[in-house]
Amino acid sequence: MRSLLFFPLVAFAVPAIAQVRAVPTQPASEREALRGVEVILLNEGAVPVPAEGPRQIEVTAADGTRMTLERLPAPAATIQPGGFVKARYVPVAYAARPAPPIAGELPPGVGRAYPADVRTAAAADPDGETEVRRSAGTSSGFLTRFASHEPVYGVFGPGDSGAKIQFSFAFQPFRDDSALSGFKFAYTQTMFWRLDLPSGPFEHTTYSPEVFYEKAVDESAAFGLGWRHDSNGEGTGTTIDSNRIFARFTKAFDLGDGWRAEVTPQAWVYVGKQGVAPDLDRYWGNASLGFTLVKPDSVKLSLNVRGNPDSGRGAAELFASYPLADLGGGFGIYLFGQGFTGHGEALDDYRRRDTHARLGISLTR
Repeated sequence: MRSLLFFPLVAFAVPAIAQVRAVPTQPASEREALRGVEVILLNEGAVPVPAEGPRQIEVTAADGTRMTLERLPAPAATIQPGGFVKARYVPVAYAARPAPPIAGELPPGVGRAYPADVRTAAAADPDGETEVRRSAGTSSGFLTRFASHEPVYGVFGPGDSGAKIQFSFAFQPFRDDSALSGFKFAYTQTMFWRLDLPSGPFEHTTYSPEVFYEKAVDESAAFGLGWRHDSNGEGTGTTIDSNRIFARFTKAFDLGDGWRAEVTPQAWVYVGKQGVAPDLDRYWGNASLGFTLVKPDSVKLSLNVRGNPDSGRGAAELFASYPLADLGGGFGIYLFGQGFTGHGEALDDYRRRDTHARLGISLTR
């Protein structure tokens, strides 16, 4: 948990606000602050006051960037004596930025993968190219533009459950300050490894690129619209090529004590031909609903249900995870469980109904 930094209030709208003290959470960098900084507004007076707080405050990020934050509009509320509310502030000006790192020195906030790893980056430009120098040579990329998408995991189950392996990432081609920054490209690949059979073949693989645009509605909700392609990667005669245009929405709810719940409805329509799967919609359906319960650095449970009410077919998938960092040495993986019941876990076996439970590890969740 980041430490809280205390700063003098910059401005007071009315005398009553003099009772309100603003306690901002320190952001790691300018880039993180652009997503909004949480500020606790404390009522140190003896009477209730409006939950307005100062219009602007100053903070210093962990990387040394000093910036002026301005309060975002929020529903009217009241702070009781001795109580507090949370507010959201965003950067509007910069008092100072950190100096670029000297040659051979790591910029603030960039860690080492192992002793031979040397990274250099433009600290003042988080969207710039990052170089990584290792024993195999130097590689470069706009690494800050990459993000996790669907969970990256490998899990194993008994009998014909076999292993299920998935990797997934999202990439943002345009900078955060661009009008096109909401456009993203993502790729997910899911493989089913039949360890119970001789030679252990990879029996099914689903390839899923997607392009979408997403925009935050407020600090707790986001909307997305895009296109997704799912394919079994085979040729004429056995190919399944599903193309869907989808719309989705996520809303988060603060449950207190660090816990958060999220609800994610999604709907889609199929476009074009489906290869040898013209009835895929009867098994995959046209909508899904996701439920998530999470406490950062602790348990996360995610359930996704999809189906077609007309055909009575569908499926449910549950993910459960817990970080293993407490094992020492900064062990950056999760204990990960995955369960599935219903139709269409594997694209090219979508008419089959299965129930599987698997356990393993994940890199993201």
